[in-house]
Amino acid sequence: MTSREHEGQQVLIVEDEPKIARLVADYLAGSGFATHHLDHGDAVLPWLAEARQGGQGPALVLLDLMLPGTDGLTLCREIRQRWPALPVIMLTARVEEVDRLLGLELGADDYICKPFSPREVVARVKAVLRRSQGNDGAEQAAGSDLLLDEEGWRALADGQDLALTAVEFQLLKVMMHAPGRIFSRDQLMDHMYRDHRIVSERTVDSHVKKLRRKISEVWPEREVIRSVYGVGYKYQPEE
Repeated sequence: MTSREHEGQQVLIVEDEPKIARLVADYLAGSGFATHHLDHGDAVLPWLAEARQGGQGPALVLLDLMLPGTDGLTLCREIRQRWPALPVIMLTARVEEVDRLLGLELGADDYICKPFSPREVVARVKAVLRRSQGNDGAEQAAGSDLLLDEEGWRALADGQDLALTAVEFQLLKVMMHAPGRIFSRDQLMDHMYRDHRIVSERTVDSHVKKLRRKISEVWPEREVIRSVYGVGYKYQPEE
């Protein structure tokens, strides 16, 4: 059954691999999104200009990094300059470009590394749209029964308050806002301690361990905070 939550919202898919584009479009349609597909970088800016002029512009752009014609990095930069409020999620197989994608230079809202699950793409699209539309109150993570009440600084699993500390809540909030995205320990420290205090990576590991333990007290058979060996952690709700 198609969700009506996102009915009327369009996602522009810029991807030169037809099978990937078709698969992502099918899954987005299953969540109620309309989609439009472009497979050449040179077509993106003219299409966006015409669509937005007519009042039918997309709510979000899924933008592949490697494209024929104008590349994804250049397009992201141009989109940011022309339409700064338009969310952009980059699709990339080049992990070394991640810092540039999310940095001040380009300002992509999120990135997804290939190969990826189409369900992950849908979850990330929904998360970015929630942030861009200012829905920062209580929100439910896609694919789970975990509710994040940001105004009350509470996390509820199946209605049970996890009784998180401020640091644990901030840690969960960062990862929940980008399901499936891998955060390094340094990135998590920057979000957890806004005063830029010096803490060790073991401190992050300790907070993650405590957060996992509190979640497991409600969900002993589920693991939503996952370790990625040698990289960091991610929030991965079960599908």
